[in-house]
Amino acid sequence: MSIHRIGLAVPSSNVTVETELPALLRRHPDAEFSFHSSRLRMQHVSPAGLAAMNAQRERAIIELADADPEVILYACLVAVMAGGVCEHTRVEGLIAEQLATGGAEAKVRSSAGALVEGLTALGAKRVALVMPYMKPLAQTVVDYLENEGFEIADWRALEVQDNTEVGCIPGDRVMEAARSLDLTGVDALVISCCVQMPSLSLVQPAEDEFGVPVLSAATAGAYSILRGLGLPATIPGAGSLLRGEVPATAN
Repeated sequence: MSIHRIGLAVPSSNVTVETELPALLRRHPDAEFSFHSSRLRMQHVSPAGLAAMNAQRERAIIELADADPEVILYACLVAVMAGGVCEHTRVEGLIAEQLATGGAEAKVRSSAGALVEGLTALGAKRVALVMPYMKPLAQTVVDYLENEGFEIADWRALEVQDNTEVGCIPGDRVMEAARSLDLTGVDALVISCCVQMPSLSLVQPAEDEFGVPVLSAATAGAYSILRGLGLPATIPGAGSLLRGEVPATAN
């Protein structure tokens, strides 16, 4: 069985992505993974806090490159989307250039780009969202996804600004928000537009309850990593995106 090394650039206050991604990929039938993180200081999910975190990106990437990972995931969705239109493409390109300058060949992904990739892979056009952010930042996410060609049918923002508290949002609160959405005619529900808001245990039950494909920043990140490695996107109990029905090819 192949073993793959994954690098994660993670906000310093994030305690979820390093739990949910390993838990997801541990279920993969054909491969094993190790995870290696570099942290970027961030406590409050605000425009200023996100900008200060992004300013640490080059240092974090240098540290990750020393571990020689095959894929690096820049794991803060809203920090990228807050940068403006098509920012995930720009950031992923800058990281790739930085790695190439140092002689590293890791493929580069971001949580923002992974969500766009996952929704596109599902063929989703009309989408509903649950987010932990304050409403102005949540509107930024809505605007970003609409610019990528998705129609946001309905959304909920739980308005938690402290990132440590985001990691403690209970699943029943997330599901309550999801149940309050108008899901008429939606092609997909993103039950967590944030790698810090826990949701892994909700994805498959929510898909069963609502009868639409359900994904999260974590499941989209796992899908994108598997695509980057050219591995089948087959992980049981993690929703339609990871059911192995969407082709996963290296790019």
